[in-house]
Amino acid sequence: MAEEHSIVKIAANLAMACFISGVVIGSVYYVTAPVAAQKAELMRQESMKSLVPDAEDFQPVDGHEGWFAAQKGGKTAAYIVPSETKGYGGTIKLLVAVSADAKVIDYNILEHNETPGLGDNAQKPAFRGQFAGKSAAELTVTKNPADKEAIQAMTGATISSRAVTKGVKQAVEEVAQLTGGK
Repeated sequence: MAEEHSIVKIAANLAMACFISGVVIGSVYYVTAPVAAQKAELMRQESMKSLVPDAEDFQPVDGHEGWFAAQKGGKTAAYIVPSETKGYGGTIKLLVAVSADAKVIDYNILEHNETPGLGDNAQKPAFRGQFAGKSAAELTVTKNPADKEAIQAMTGATISSRAVTKGVKQAVEEVAQLTGGK
């Protein structure tokens, strides 16, 4: 009989420990969730501001989830467009700034699994800088250093170069479609 009571006691203690742990975890979540949401919003705003520094405000674009119109002087100066493509190491998620006339301003890589030292160089200024001012038609990747008009592939990371270029090009084409190719 003493053995039965000890098993019941152990089960009751275990259940109480689980209940208390659940209450603590729930309380911490309840307190920190709003702070985490504010921090995420602040980081998103900073990321958009880094892409279009002269924008005064960012407004969601109706009918396009995750899109924002960068406003300057009450007019849309650019669009911030999320893009996703498949690279060498898996999915690459981008945030692309495209001018109202459908030309690349800049991009940020939000998430990737590209090879360190090779494919992850796509977020460095030497590669990113090639995109500025280009329309969708100009976004092609080349390994030929003589071709100054195209995007020069990163050495040892051609797949990553093509993937990032494809993601940026998709965003530019979507903005061109939205604005009627203006």
